[in-house]
Amino acid sequence: MTSESVQPVSSPSRRTVVAAVGAAGLAVALTACGSDDDASGSSTEQGAAGGGASTEAGGGSSAESGAGGAALAKTADIPEGSGKVFSDEKVVVSQPTAGDYKAFSTICTHQQCPMTDLQGDTLTCACHKSQFSVLDGSVKKGPATQPLAAKEISVAGDSITLA
Repeated sequence: MTSESVQPVSSPSRRTVVAAVGAAGLAVALTACGSDDDASGSSTEQGAAGGGASTEAGGGSSAESGAGGAALAKTADIPEGSGKVFSDEKVVVSQPTAGDYKAFSTICTHQQCPMTDLQGDTLTCACHKSQFSVLDGSVKKGPATQPLAAKEISVAGDSITLA
């Protein structure tokens, strides 16, 4: 009579299972946040992000010879009292008042989801529905508590460039 050796079959630990489920959930969430709703057709390269919200108007450099920045749009493309999202650059450019242009990050300050849903002057996060004013970057509705990060742009003639 021969006896078979019974070997215990090891199953994954609870920690391994929880980590795998968490990773799968994260992948689904990131896929949902990454929708490409940008109708601008912008295909410029991502520019370096500056810290301040300063806007330079007048003379200086053209969009092609800007300070290393990416040309985003013409001033006529940005509606007064609203703005336009540039998904590739992760920035929204707005015109709070005639001739005054501002730019902010489109990354939600709550949990860093990219945002593309702009209605009027309100940018809404698809992940948790935080709302921000594109005119000044302020939080209009939580759960976010921090304003959008300002981005530096320059305006030369009718061209807006990410600095």
